[in-house]
Amino acid sequence: MAAHPKRLILVAALMVATGGLTASGSAGVQVSGTERPAPARIISLVPALTEMLFAIGAGPQVIAVSSYDNFPAEVKALPKVGALLDPDTERILSLRPDLVITYGSQGELESQFARAGIRTFSYRHGGVPIVLETLRALGAATGHAVEADRTAREIQAQLDDIRARVRGRARPRTLLVFDRQPQSLQQMYVSGGVGFLHEMLEIAGGSNVFADVRREAVQPSHELLIVRAPEIILEVRAAGLLAADDVRRERGVWSALGSVPAIRNGRILFLSGDYLVVPGPRVAQATAAFARALHPEAFR
Repeated sequence: MAAHPKRLILVAALMVATGGLTASGSAGVQVSGTERPAPARIISLVPALTEMLFAIGAGPQVIAVSSYDNFPAEVKALPKVGALLDPDTERILSLRPDLVITYGSQGELESQFARAGIRTFSYRHGGVPIVLETLRALGAATGHAVEADRTAREIQAQLDDIRARVRGRARPRTLLVFDRQPQSLQQMYVSGGVGFLHEMLEIAGGSNVFADVRREAVQPSHELLIVRAPEIILEVRAAGLLAADDVRRERGVWSALGSVPAIRNGRILFLSGDYLVVPGPRVAQATAAFARALHPEAFR
């Protein structure tokens, strides 16, 4: 069965080694001994950072986005120029950007843009603090530092509120699944003990059963799932990967591991929406969704 494009891009991005973010050529940063003005023509190949650009008021500067961008609504009218695995370099160059937002794994692409005199802002997925750090760095790079700082502070306040709501409550041992083969327990990817999904789960009042594995993504065997014995299985999906009428069928697939406490007790939860798996300005909204699923009584 061919992989769904959204599934492929999410798994590929999460499998990129973590390492924070680096910004090159940003406004206020020394580049070859000179400062550069705020960019007027930005292309983003990273959906999370596209959302950030619009959240901090830099949306009017964005002239093109990746093939997988669909939020906010304004991006739907913009040219699409490929993404992590298939950037359309020729199209990007033809649009004459003065800043391109790239993934940290696209080093060769960044070198090509550098030779063409185009600045890049290079990003790697990390934890929730990296989301806030990236917002501020992107604000500095695009001339929206004040707006970016305000947005970061608002997100932090929302996360602090979620922490307060779940504080003192039992923290169920949770398996956070962000991908698997439909109608099967094969090709499963779950959150390890680093990265934004893990940190969102912890803030939401869950205890990640793979917290000890220092990777963003883990492919567990069935035997390991039984040993880890999660009390809750929380499956999250980008929009379009799981139809509402498929949930019952997908929940039934877990019956093959009936000795796992979460399965034995019927505690298999499904959440769907792009915002759940994008480390952008909606990270607090996604964390709240996790918390409401794990601790509904805290939000009554």
